Amino acid sequence: MILWRPTGLKELQLVRDAGWRAWPPRLPEQPIFYPVTTLEYAEKIARDWNSVLPPPDDVGFVTRFEVSEEMEAKYPVQQAGGRDHEELWVPAEELEAFNAHINGQIEVVAAFRNRQPLALEEALQLVGTA
Repeated sequence: MILWRPTGLKELQLVRDAGWRAWPPRLPEQPIFYPVTTLEYAEKIARDWNSVLPPPDDVGFVTRFEVSEEMEAKYPVQQAGGRDHEELWVPAEELEAFNAHINGQIEVVAAFRNRQPLALEEALQLVGTA
């Protein structure tokens, strides 16, 4: 299953530090990890929520990754407010096991600042990969 994750700079730097193969543990106030099922929904969150925060958190990234069929079956798709807003809800305490079922690497596919698209080269420089 292909999943998308809108994220901010700090979380993405932790993904980079994990070799682009795992999501970092949730913070105490984050009981679930929720990747989304469509690029469009991930872009909306990254653009409309993440990219309008005060600097230096004013960049919203969209990532793409694949998980095994086992994870797809374990965490059925949830509706999150609208029929186009579908997410997987992974309890924070199960994130390590979820990460073990990521196939390949997590990749950055889009970025936004001030609700405007940001060139991937510039976005990756912010993450510290370029």
